[in-house]
Amino acid sequence: MSNHRLQDAIDALKSTRVRMTPQRHAILEFLYETSMHPTADDIYKALEGRFPNMSVATVYNNLRVFKEVGIVKELTYGDSSSRFDCVTSDHYHVICQDCGKIVDFHYPGLDEVETLAEHVTGFKVHSHRMEIYGTCTECTKKVQH
Repeated sequence: MSNHRLQDAIDALKSTRVRMTPQRHAILEFLYETSMHPTADDIYKALEGRFPNMSVATVYNNLRVFKEVGIVKELTYGDSSSRFDCVTSDHYHVICQDCGKIVDFHYPGLDEVETLAEHVTGFKVHSHRMEIYGTCTECTKKVQH
């Protein structure tokens, strides 16, 4: 991820008068440097060595702030743990049914789906999401061996 996107997120927080603490910066940096869609616990485990006094609650509270500012999306997939994504533009996810890995996927042809749904149903559509499930290459290799 580019430092430019991270800096934009930091600027967005500053514009809402959110103070930039070292823990908050580290959580943001982790989100913007990873291609995975981590849970709060993943983030906590990755950063606990640098911040031994930081709690999981601190991570959750910061993620809530990031979500309110609009720099992070919370992804819920029916299991008990939310995952967090710093790519807030419209995109879809391909999810491994074996290990839970989530990969971003964009298909421009689906951008029209909300307009079509409104036209066909009369609903005022606010958002949509699509999830594709399968087996990632790493899990496929494990099964083949």
